[in-house]
Amino acid sequence: MPDYVLFNEESERLLFKKVSPSDFENWLPFHQEPLSSQYWSGIPKDPITACNEQFSRMLERYEEKSGGMNALFSKETNKLIGLAGLLAQNVNNKEELEIGYSILPEYWRQGYGFEAAKKCKDVAFENKWADSLISIIQVNNIPSQKIALKNGMYIDFSITYKDNPVHIFRIKA
Repeated sequence: MPDYVLFNEESERLLFKKVSPSDFENWLPFHQEPLSSQYWSGIPKDPITACNEQFSRMLERYEEKSGGMNALFSKETNKLIGLAGLLAQNVNNKEELEIGYSILPEYWRQGYGFEAAKKCKDVAFENKWADSLISIIQVNNIPSQKIALKNGMYIDFSITYKDNPVHIFRIKA
């Protein structure tokens, strides 16, 4: 079974690397920005707790070989830009492979989310890891929905997922 990780992959401006505990401090500003979690309920209000939980889950996924987020570093500056990756998810009792992405607030609206999501899609389909890919996006999260649409995805259906109303965006190989 593949790991579904993109370590050592790259796109035009980004290097995909394994997330390490040393990335924690550089990722913390994501959780310190209230707009980052405005669409998803169930995230701890304390930024350090939220970041700890996210890092624990990312490292757990590596161990489980259930996909994982990759640290996205700028090729130009070698600074952390965001996280993106392929995540094995159970949606409506069906195993799905999700494209997930989050970008640090200082890099929003610069095309990094789309660039990372497109690379995830391309690698997954090139390696034949799935016949289709999804993105689970809260119904009011228009910026993430725009990235999914630009990446060729469409709304397949809407459900409640982890106590959040979401659209399941999909693209087929």
